[in-house]
Amino acid sequence: MSYYITTPIYYVNGEPHLGHVYTTVAADVLARHMRQRGEDVFFLTGTDEHGEPVAQAAEREGVTPRDLADRNAERFKAVATRVNATNDFFIRTSDPEHHAVVSEIVTRLKAGGHVYEGTYEGFYCPRCADFKTDSELVDGSKCPIHLIELEREKEDNWFFRLSAFQEPLERLYADHPEWVLPSNRYNEALSFIKGGLRDFSLSRARISWGVQIPWDPDQVVYVWVDALFNYYSALAYARQGEDLTDRFWPATVHVIAKDILKFHAVFWPALLMAAEIELPKRVFIHGYLLMDDHKMSKSLGNVLDPFHVMDVYGTDALRYYLLREVAFGQDGSVSPEGFENRYNTELANEYGNLARRVLSMIASYRDGLVPEADPPAELARELAGLVEEVQRCLDRVEVSGALDAIWNRVRALNRFVQESEPWKAAKDPERAGELDAVLLGAAEGLRVVSVLLYPYIPETAVKLLTALGREDRSLDAARFGAAGGGARIGELGQLFPKVEAAEPSTA
Repeated sequence: MSYYITTPIYYVNGEPHLGHVYTTVAADVLARHMRQRGEDVFFLTGTDEHGEPVAQAAEREGVTPRDLADRNAERFKAVATRVNATNDFFIRTSDPEHHAVVSEIVTRLKAGGHVYEGTYEGFYCPRCADFKTDSELVDGSKCPIHLIELEREKEDNWFFRLSAFQEPLERLYADHPEWVLPSNRYNEALSFIKGGLRDFSLSRARISWGVQIPWDPDQVVYVWVDALFNYYSALAYARQGEDLTDRFWPATVHVIAKDILKFHAVFWPALLMAAEIELPKRVFIHGYLLMDDHKMSKSLGNVLDPFHVMDVYGTDALRYYLLREVAFGQDGSVSPEGFENRYNTELANEYGNLARRVLSMIASYRDGLVPEADPPAELARELAGLVEEVQRCLDRVEVSGALDAIWNRVRALNRFVQESEPWKAAKDPERAGELDAVLLGAAEGLRVVSVLLYPYIPETAVKLLTALGREDRSLDAARFGAAGGGARIGELGQLFPKVEAAEPSTA
């Protein structure tokens, strides 16, 4: 089966930050997990390069929009690489191939009677690239997001008949209650629809940085219409000489942040319906990572800079923390102090020390060979159903829920080792069979959770599976007892070493 997952495309009017990393890592976890299942996966990310926000940012810097887009697109590409994202393609909306698809679709919309000429008069936020209704404004004329004063604009545009899709969208939501997840975002989107849909401008006349309207070259396609079709256009040219549209469309899931809910949960399905393109199967909308006042971290200071975290602690530690600290889908607070606590308590102690302990005992008590034995029944019960639980969570994009389930088993393995006391059995030759079962069970349990953790902490999981002599990362391998004994263990080293605080500068 095919599995097509997308992140939003990121605006090039600013530099990458924690929010971009968060969404990209979550999507990568899903892509990696689905590959473990044997699915045919396509993972898309990229940059949104047109529209007023980019043109204005370029003007402030004294460069052309193209120069700004070229520079910052490379930064976003580098971030995807830095966080070990396994995206199959990086789309830029300045790609000529994307322009061609957008031009063809808006022409089709007009031919279908979904586009008409009119005059827009109202408030428009150039930073959001969004037309604001009076009810959305704060203090009469301020953007509710940026809190900047907006001026009333009047402009001749081409309009999209969004209002014609009031009933089709209400029917979509009634027939597919999980089309938008989580449920609070579904309710928010449906409330917006039931509040009455208004037609919106398909074009802008005041800027030239964008995709030209094919029948009116003095105007460009509204940046959100241009941007949304990236999910569809990318498949036409992501692989040279091959069109992947039939293979991967419709998208399985779009992962987005809550600030762009209206565009993805309302505008996007209406545009696709009008273009007679099949709708994606799901839109998952996550919340914000919030920075509250916390005590300073010894090594990170008081700002959770994702790039500094990766420099000091490694990429896997950041990936883990972002999806562990806040339930994916909800708003939640993150902090340098919270990161240090998770790193030391969970990654270093609960997982890292468990791995070191199990491998050290196998090396000491069985000359580095995982013994052949019947796995302990209590561990078999503890790990039974874990694969299915993880699958259910990730099918619903409950990325943190799946991680919680896995980590509960990491803690269970620690309890098993502590309560079994293999170091005592090692002193009694008559308990050799008992010791074999404990060591086999601990190694096998460690292997299972590491296979399931691979999408979250890929570098670490590969190291540990290699040290266990069992490198199969497929989901079929994540069954307790699937590997058994007989493997020769290797060197591991410390997975999550202690990080010393940086020396204060004397300069």
